[in-house]
Amino acid sequence: MQKQHDFTEGNILRQLIVFSGPVMLTSLLQTSYQFADSLWVGNLLGADALGAVSISSMIIFTVLSFVIGLNNAALTILSQQKGQDNEAGLKRYLNAFVVILTVMSISLGTIGFLFSEQLLALMGTPDSMMDQAKSYLQINFLGILFLFGYNFISTVLRALGDSKTPLRFVLLAVIMNIVMNPLFIAVLNLGVEGAAYATIISQGTAFLYGLIYVLYHKLAPFSMPSLPSRSEVGLILNLGIPSGLQMAVISAGSAAIMTVVTTFGGGVVAGFSAAQRLDSLIMLPAQALGISVSSMAGQNIGIRNWSRVSSITKYGILYNFSVMLCIGIIVVLFAEHGVRLFINDEEAVQFGTRYLQIVALCYPFLGINFILNGIVRAAGAMYQVLVLNIISFWVLRYPFTALFSHFFGETGIALGMGSSFLFSSLFAYLYYRFGKWREKELFAKERQ
Repeated sequence: MQKQHDFTEGNILRQLIVFSGPVMLTSLLQTSYQFADSLWVGNLLGADALGAVSISSMIIFTVLSFVIGLNNAALTILSQQKGQDNEAGLKRYLNAFVVILTVMSISLGTIGFLFSEQLLALMGTPDSMMDQAKSYLQINFLGILFLFGYNFISTVLRALGDSKTPLRFVLLAVIMNIVMNPLFIAVLNLGVEGAAYATIISQGTAFLYGLIYVLYHKLAPFSMPSLPSRSEVGLILNLGIPSGLQMAVISAGSAAIMTVVTTFGGGVVAGFSAAQRLDSLIMLPAQALGISVSSMAGQNIGIRNWSRVSSITKYGILYNFSVMLCIGIIVVLFAEHGVRLFINDEEAVQFGTRYLQIVALCYPFLGINFILNGIVRAAGAMYQVLVLNIISFWVLRYPFTALFSHFFGETGIALGMGSSFLFSSLFAYLYYRFGKWREKELFAKERQ
């Protein structure tokens, strides 16, 4: 059984390093999960099948964004209850999350299954891909409870100070998915449906294994589900909805930036796409540190230990800055080799390399956003973090990218992105320093 950390005492830097390591590995495994899906489908079934899976995956990711939102709410609420050593409160809110997530997963699964074709039509799915995309999407909607479930169990354990056990569940899902994909697709000749079955079976197994493991080892005070109180549901939705909307803001902002990129032609689009794939890997340490400091800060915010919260912030920023600076230097030196892993067109490689070498110098500042937003989120200031994300993407990143590319051509895309990282970290710091997030009291009514 893995040890659960009490973050209200002990060496902060050591806790941050030990706790964040498994979170980084878990994120890397989840990224490889999606990569393996695309790899097998693309190579075994061809371009139409890969396109069908890609379009369907965008819809699944949109649904998942609200799961992430609720998980952020869970991390905040449960970590504060853990910090207060409130076993009864922890049990009540765990029950409330289980009921809400179960109802939501069944509802979304049913609606998604029935209206898969309409959703795909809204996405502009080509007729040649529609049948495969519909089958893949419907099967995934049937198994959406598993997707909700194993992500939630991982979040609960992190809130309680255990980042190692969730690594087991994700590793099991990844290994099963890698093995079953070629088996179902090629050997059993199930095509795209085989890829979907491989996904839900691997996620379902990981969920059931995780649930049994947690219950057997008594890692969290789960109980038979019962109807939660109105105040519990209200608090969860009040935190979960704006957190879910953050993902929508990020997705829409990324789509807007792509409209700037596409004006420079196919070579730049291809190079930018390759660079973004690398970016998704490069950002994993910063994202993992954001989750880690949120868990650590949440426990201390629960007992209003603000001096320790400040120390967690300081160490988080220093550790993040060091890690992302090292990664940035490596990217500057080896950017071309990284881009060539995805594409060999010379124009695309040149743009992707130049883009990464410019943006890499600003990675530490983007990392600061993850740290500061993670701390603020731990207090329950979800609407404020939503506003910070709107500023980051719609006031800074998209306008800067459009403006700089107007004056400096395709190089301006990287200059605009990099500059937005710097300025958004400044906005995040100003809110952290002068905002009223410390005044948030999630459980004030319960103490009256």
